[in-house]
Parts: sequence; structure tokens; C-alpha cells
Amino acid sequence: MFVDISTTGVSIAVAACHHRFPPAPFRLWRHTISRSHPLPGRRIALAALAVATTATALTAFTAPPATPAQPTHSAPPAQAAQATQAAHPAHAAQLRISTAYELPGDRVYPEGIAADPHSGRLYAGSYANGAVYRMTPGHRAAETFLPAGADGRHTANGLKVDRAGRLWVTDSTKGVFVYDTRSRRLLARFDTPGDDPFFINDLVLTPDGTAYVTDSVRNVVYRVTPAQLARAQAEGGRGRLATRFDLSGVLSPRPDDAPYALNGIAAGPGGRYLLTVDMTSGGLYRLDPVTGTVSRVQLHGADLRNGDGLETVGNRLWAVHNKDNALSRWRLSHDGTEARQEARASDHRLQVPTTLVRERGTLFVVRSQFDKGGPMGPGTPRTPFTIAAVRGL
Repeated sequence: MFVDISTTGVSIAVAACHHRFPPAPFRLWRHTISRSHPLPGRRIALAALAVATTATALTAFTAPPATPAQPTHSAPPAQAAQATQAAHPAHAAQLRISTAYELPGDRVYPEGIAADPHSGRLYAGSYANGAVYRMTPGHRAAETFLPAGADGRHTANGLKVDRAGRLWVTDSTKGVFVYDTRSRRLLARFDTPGDDPFFINDLVLTPDGTAYVTDSVRNVVYRVTPAQLARAQAEGGRGRLATRFDLSGVLSPRPDDAPYALNGIAAGPGGRYLLTVDMTSGGLYRLDPVTGTVSRVQLHGADLRNGDGLETVGNRLWAVHNKDNALSRWRLSHDGTEARQEARASDHRLQVPTTLVRERGTLFVVRSQFDKGGPMGPGTPRTPFTIAAVRGL
């Protein structure tokens, strides 16, 4: 049974510090920037999202030198314990938070979540080791669906389930993996092309079965069509990601110590357009799947700074603001060119949320606890790790 916790909004400040742990500069902070070939003598500088008003939304840090031939991880900043009353022009929602599911393991640090459109089951991924967990409505305890390190994966960041019962999983250090939810068999894998650094982040599926994937370092969006998936399955189960949108020349300028930008991605009604968030500047961008054009969405009432996972239902958009411990709700214009914030709520009991999915009128929110012995700082997490059911937004 769920235990409802009514609460008022609070916001959390963040302080930077180093800590040993796999990198997660995204969703909150995902894993290390990946590279096809090692960089001798140094590790790629990582950035963690920041809330300082005198800087961008990312707080940069540099890890000790290491050779990234094997995926390595660096530590993002720690989150301070102080809380202040949230002041925002939008309606301050009163959240009702309960624990929906418990994940097995004491070092899970979950990151992504997806809903199966047929069974109603949910899937969550571990940022720390790549394990994937399956949750069944009515059963509080989740089960391990894919074990840690399955098929050579180091992370399980973005997750989605398509109408054919296939689970799509992003690994920030490799690419995209596609599984059969019935047999748990790996159907196909799509690797990131080229030698330049990359960071595979989130993904979305459109009604025609096409997957779109964000790369937070190259600031491009890749596309995998149903035809490309079928071809990869017929050719030994391997394929390569292909760029559909390049936002590198469109995003707002950012300092060199904030190399990450694109994060969450969602689709508008019928897949007519896509939306992706620049977590550094707080901008929201509209992508046209037909023409390939990119335009900035006009935001009213606030921005999407520290924006992470996105969820859309009709002309409504929900967003996670990870380091702010906040959720916001937006009303989209019919064509997706404008968005107005309707409500926002902050609560430290969201435990550094990384993404969300809306099912049966409830927001299921990933509680990462990255600031409790994870990539955001030292400490001891509260176990078990959990998925929250959030109502009131």
C-alpha cells in the first residue's frame, strides 16, 4: 500500500565536490564522456549541473587522469542539505508523494524509467551498473530484469518500451540496446559512430516506431527507424546510430567547462514534433521529424534550467529539474512552438529526481539519491532505492 506524504515545496541548493564514483553528468549527471579511442594522459573533463546564479546551470569539475579504454566514471558535485522556500511565478503545487516500488540492491542509483503500453509494467535502469529492473502494479518489490553488465553495458540511462514489446536502453558509453521483454533476449545494438567524444543520453519513441536519441556532448539527435532496426537484426544484430538533427550551432553559447547541453527528449501529439531540453541554458527546442528543422520554443513564466527527463501527454509537458528537486508542468501550444508553465513544486523527498513517466494519472518519478554516496557526493543512501508515485501536479 502507498503511504501518502503531503508536503509544501522546497528547493535544494547544490555545492560542488569530488567523490569516487562512476560519472553521471546527465540525467542528472550521467557517465563519463565516451570516446572511440583512448585519450592518453588525461580524462575528459566532466560537468555536473549547477544552480549558481553567477554561472551556468552546470558546475564543471575535472577528474584525475585516467585512460578511458574501459569506461570510467567521475564524480559530480555534492548536493547541500539546506532547503529554502521555493518562490516561483507559477502555481506552487502541493505534491502528494508515496513510495510505489522498491528496487533490489544497496548501490542501485536508478536513472531511467519506462512504461510498457500493453502490460502496464514499469522498467527502471541503474546508472551505477547497467542493471534493469521490472515493476508490476500491485507488487511493491521490483525484480531484476537484466543483470548488471548485461551484454557489456555499463549504464542504463534512457529507457522506453515500444508497442511491439521491445525495451530500448541507452548506455552513455556505447549506444542503444534493444531487448525483447518476453524472452529478455538482445535483439539489436546500435553503436555511436565516429571518434569524437560523445555521451548517449535519453530517447523517445514516436507512434511510427522510430527512436530518437540525444547525445549531450555532440548535441545531436540520432534516429533509428523501424527499417534500420529490421536491417540490424538481419545483419547480425549490429547497427550504427545515424544523426537526424544537429543542434550544435543552434544552442545558446556556454562556457568551455560546461560541455553538456541536450538532455531529455519527448514527442508532441502524434509524433508531429519532438521537444528536447538544453539543461545548461534552460532552453527548449522543437524538432520537426519530417523537415529536419530545429527551432527554439518560446517559454512563458520560467525556463527549464537543470531540465532532465521530459514527459508529454497531449498538449501537456512535465519536466524534472534534477538538482532543484523539482517538477514542473507546462501547457504547449497546438503546434509546439510555445510553452507556458502552469505549476511547479520542489520537495527534498524527491531525492534528486532524474526522470518520470505518467501512467493512470500518476507521475512515477525516479529517486536517484545521487547525493548519498553516489556521483554527487559522499554519504549513505536510504535503502531500498525507490520509485515515487507523485500526485498533485
